This record gives sequence, structure tokens and C-alpha cells, in this order.
Amino acid sequence: MEKEEEAHSPAVVSNRTMDIVVAAILMAFGALVMWDSYRLGMTWGLEGPKAGYFPFRVGSLIVISSAITLVLSATRRAQSGAFVRWHQLKLVLQVLIPTAVFVFAIGYLGIYLAMALFIAIFMWWQGGFSMARIAPVAILVPVALFFMFEIWFLVPLPKGPIEEWFNL
Repeated sequence: MEKEEEAHSPAVVSNRTMDIVVAAILMAFGALVMWDSYRLGMTWGLEGPKAGYFPFRVGSLIVISSAITLVLSATRRAQSGAFVRWHQLKLVLQVLIPTAVFVFAIGYLGIYLAMALFIAIFMWWQGGFSMARIAPVAILVPVALFFMFEIWFLVPLPKGPIEEWFNL
């Protein structure tokens, strides 16, 4: 039954639309590269090429190839199929949204507490694991990463109230 629902799931966006959007974004990126290369100097100087010489040419190639893709995609009339269907987008969002919340929470809780909560919630929600399996993983992974980064590599990661409370 689930496979049948997936096959009949409505398309959220078509391949043609995504081709147009990505081509436009890449054109803007190429134009930005060209503009900054012009600012740096895109010509050949007395000592050789200036800093923007090669990036300007790469930006030009990006703009030209993206413009060709944009025109071809915009003028194509044939069905291009679905880029993503609703059931597929739902699966992606089930990972993307919690990950975005995790990244946001790092600023307030610190990376270690946010990581423990992220692992625990994700294992419970997506994996259906019991607390007996969740607790060791959700505790030991952040602790192991703390020792690896903070103690062995001496790389400080964002701290939160828990680390301050333990004076870490």
C-alpha cells in the first residue's frame, strides 16, 4: 500500500523548474565571480596575470554555460518529469529540519548538549530505539568528541551552560 501511495504522490517541483532555478543561481554566482575578479584586476600585468585573471575566465564560463542551460530549459516544452515528489520531500525534511534545529541550538546550548539531545531525539523518533540503547549513545558520543577535540586536539568547540557549569 505504501509503495502505491509513493508512486501516486504529487510532484512538488519538476526537473525543468529546477534546471531553470539552478541555472539562474549559477549565473548569479558566475557574475559575482566575474565582478570580484574585475575588482581585483582581470588583465595581464607587467609581472604576469593579475589576481582576477583566471577567476574572471572561470566565472565567464559559468555564466555562459548556465545561460545556455537556462535558455534550453526555459524553451523546452516536453514533460521533464518530477524532480521531487511529496513523499520524497517529506523524507528529506524529516532529516533537514531536525538538523537545522540542532545547528541553531548549538549557539544556545553548546555543541555537546545539543548533540546529545539531537542523537537521543533522532534515535527515538526515526529509529524507534529504546532508552536503554539511546542513553549510552547519546551520552558517550558527545563525551568521546569532547575528549577528542578539547583534550587531544586542543580545538575548542562552542560551549553552552552545561560546560560553563562544569567549568570545562
